[in-house]
Amino acid sequence: MPEAALSGAALLARDRGLLWHPYAPLDGPAPYAVAAADGVRLQLEAEDGARFEAVDAMSSWWSAIHGYRHPVLDDAVGRQVERFSHVMFGGLTHEPAVRLAEQLAELAPDPLRHVFFADSGSVSVEVALKLAIQYQAAAGRPGRHAFLALRGGYHGDTFGAMSVCDPLDGMHSAFPSLPVQHFLPRPPAARLDGGSLVSDAGAVAGWTAELETAVARHRHGLAGIIVEPVLQGAGGMHTYAPECLQALRRVADTHGLLLVFDEIATGFGRTGRLFASEWAGVVPDVMCVGKALTGGYLTLAAVLCSTTVAEVITASEFRALLHGPTFMANPLACATALASLQLLESAGWKEQVRGVEAGLRASLAPASGLGSVRDVRVLGAVGVVELHDAVDVPAVTRAALAHGVWVRPFRNLVYTMPPYVCTPADVATIGAGMSAAVKEVHG
Repeated sequence: MPEAALSGAALLARDRGLLWHPYAPLDGPAPYAVAAADGVRLQLEAEDGARFEAVDAMSSWWSAIHGYRHPVLDDAVGRQVERFSHVMFGGLTHEPAVRLAEQLAELAPDPLRHVFFADSGSVSVEVALKLAIQYQAAAGRPGRHAFLALRGGYHGDTFGAMSVCDPLDGMHSAFPSLPVQHFLPRPPAARLDGGSLVSDAGAVAGWTAELETAVARHRHGLAGIIVEPVLQGAGGMHTYAPECLQALRRVADTHGLLLVFDEIATGFGRTGRLFASEWAGVVPDVMCVGKALTGGYLTLAAVLCSTTVAEVITASEFRALLHGPTFMANPLACATALASLQLLESAGWKEQVRGVEAGLRASLAPASGLGSVRDVRVLGAVGVVELHDAVDVPAVTRAALAHGVWVRPFRNLVYTMPPYVCTPADVATIGAGMSAAVKEVHG
C-alpha cells in the first residue's frame, strides 16, 4: 500500500534539517510545500499553515514554459514509459534521441549540426569547455586551455562552469581551486525600443576596445570565449548590447578561438527570439541549451557544435568528445523534449511571448514610481524590478503570495520569467503582485 500523502505542515517538519535547498542552510527559513501544480498555478502551504494559490511567475526556474500537467507532455511521458524509460547510450541509440537531435539541428542556426546530450545545463557547459580545449589541442595548440568570460555572467555550479562565472559577485569565490580564467567588464546595457535593443554607441566602442586588448594579451593561452548572449540571467538579469556579440565573433575568428553561447536560460523564445543570439545575427561555434528544452518535465541539456569543430575532433588523437554521462540521451527526457519543441511551434511561441511582454510592460509600469526601485525593464517573457538595495526575500515572497504570485527574488531583483501559456489576466496578476509586494515591503 502506498503511503498517504503528507500534509504541508508534516512535510515541512520532515524536510527541516534533512534536505538542503539551493543556496539555503539546513536550518534556514522553511520553504513552501507544494500540494499541486496545474496550468500556471501552484497550490502552496506555509509553515504556519497558510495556504496560497499562486501564478508561478518563475516557470520553475525558467523551464516550465508550457505550464504544469500539459496533456501533450504528459502523453509523451506515458507513451515512452510504456516502451522503455532508459537505456545506456554507449554502443546503443534510440528513436527519441535521434529525432530530438534532428529537431535541434533543424532549429539551430547553420552550421550547428552536431549534438551532444548532457544531464543538465551546468554539465552541458562543462562539455562545451572540454570540447573547446580538445579542439585547440587537436588543432596543434595544446597550450590553449583558458577562457574569456564576462563579469556578471553565470554558467552553473559545477567546477568548470563556476570558473567562468563572475569571480567576485557570487559564492564561487569560496572555491580557491577553480581554474583561473580571464574576464571582461559587464557589457554596456541595452533597452528594447521599437523592436530593437538600443545601447550607447560610445560605451559599446569602449567595451570593444577592452575586449580586443584582453584577447591580444591572453590569446596564446585562450581556448575560447563563453557568454550568455544578450541577457545575463542569474548574474543580474542584465540586458546588453547585441553589438558586443558581433565584436566577440570578430575577435574569436581573428585569434582562432571558439565562441561558446550559453543559451540555457535564453533559448527557445524567452527573449522574444528563438535563440537570443539572433538579436545580433551572430552564430557561435558551440551552443548550450537546456531548462525549457523539456518544458520543465525532466532534466536534459544539449551541446550543439559546428561541422568545422566536429571534423577537427573526429580527426584528433581521441576521435571522440571525452565525456559520457550515465543518463546521456535519456529516452524519457528526449521524448518529452521532442514533444515540447513541437508544442512550442504549434502553440505559436512568438505570439505567446509577445503577449507576455506587452502584459509585463503594462503591469510592471507602476513599480517604476516607487522610491525603492532603481529600474524596471522587460525583454520578451522576462520582467525585472531592480531595487536600490537588497531584497528582503522572505518578506517579498510572502507579500507576493498574498497577491497570488509565486516569485523567488535574489540580490536586489524581484523578477519574473513566466510560462508562455499565461493569459493576459495571469500576466496582469504577476505584474500587480510584484509591484504591490515591493511597495509593501520596501516602499
